[in-house]
Amino acid sequence: MTRIVIDTNVFIAALMSRRGASFRLLELVGTGRFEVSVSVPLVLEYESSAKRLSGSRIALSEQAIDDIIDYICSVAHHHKVYFLWRPLLKDPKDEMVVELAVNAQCPLILTYNTRDFVGIEPFGIEVITPKTFLERLGVLP
Repeated sequence: MTRIVIDTNVFIAALMSRRGASFRLLELVGTGRFEVSVSVPLVLEYESSAKRLSGSRIALSEQAIDDIIDYICSVAHHHKVYFLWRPLLKDPKDEMVVELAVNAQCPLILTYNTRDFVGIEPFGIEVITPKTFLERLGVLP
């Protein structure tokens, strides 16, 4: 089964709209089609980013956001990051995503900012959009 890391921008996009690949991806979390890997820093980023937009761009209460994050944490594989590969990328928040993917041996990072991850090729990690991933799973035409 394929292990993935979901970048924060994908998580936020799923909360902002029930249309699109991000929402479909979130619907499939925990169904056995793939495994999600998380770390404490990534989950905290999900939470802070979502709650900052709650009520304005995200039409969910903070409690609903907590419930979604709690569900993801209940079905995801949890990883501690022991090795820091910094500085590798421009954005430190992207660094923690790469560190998680390396530590969890995830072959895929799902993001809308694929260009932000240029330089991680030596780790054998592919950076793709949620739509591409869902097409590979056969859940999108």
